[in-house]
Amino acid sequence: MKTLSLKLDDAVFSETEQVLSKLKKPRNRYINEALLYYNRLQRKKLLSKLLEAESKLVSEESLKVLAEFENLDEYDY
Repeated sequence: MKTLSLKLDDAVFSETEQVLSKLKKPRNRYINEALLYYNRLQRKKLLSKLLEAESKLVSEESLKVLAEFENLDEYDY
């Protein structure tokens, strides 16, 4: 486990302390869980952007192929 020091905005710290007092959870555990959740959220967003970009690339090629098929005569075997 890594040890680190961080600075929190006063409002974030106060809100966190209020939540922690109600949850009865150690601050360290709470922050670890929050970062784990946030990391997963960010990975999903990054993956979504990547899939969107790649989908656009494939879409353009798919439209070209579709146009080629539309230009084929159905009875021209």
